[in-house]
Amino acid sequence: MGRRYSARCSTVAAVRTGDHVGEGTVAAKSVLLTLCTGNAARSVMAGAMLELSQLRIVTAGTHVVEGQPMSRRTRDALASVGMRADGHRSHQLTDRDVEDADLILAMAGEHVHYIRRTHPRAASKTVSIKRLWRDLPDGPAPLGERLGALGLSDLTVESWEDVEDPAGGEDDVYLSCAKELAVLCADLLPRLA
Repeated sequence: MGRRYSARCSTVAAVRTGDHVGEGTVAAKSVLLTLCTGNAARSVMAGAMLELSQLRIVTAGTHVVEGQPMSRRTRDALASVGMRADGHRSHQLTDRDVEDADLILAMAGEHVHYIRRTHPRAASKTVSIKRLWRDLPDGPAPLGERLGALGLSDLTVESWEDVEDPAGGEDDVYLSCAKELAVLCADLLPRLA
């Protein structure tokens, strides 16, 4: 049975959950927001695959019909790589989502451009998953410091950074997307600490 992705991860909670650090103190987990267009396939898959990171995962889309369940094709593609996203409901990106996120992981260049256009102050924490996979160095420096060194807001977004949108495709297109994201996320997981 695959890992389980909490339905609660599809929306930002009013209060961040945290890990206890010491008596009477709580450190908030950093928030990783996975972003695609409809929050029905790519961002859902990536969110489920990155759940084991030390970050709190939130998924959203730039153009969403709010509250829709994922399709059978997305569910089956996730299952094929040993993952689940039970209870997922689509979520339209909000200003609060952007503010709360420590890292916005876009599934394509269009999503990076969307953030740069609608939330320019968040450009420095927004990157495509393929660019992050290629460029993020290992620790020991904290994740925020390693992200800052990449100069994300000044990077030219290139076409190779896109994870193909499976929407409208057959089962094999969804499966291909899930397999591609599984490789990217498995390699990124240890570097997201």
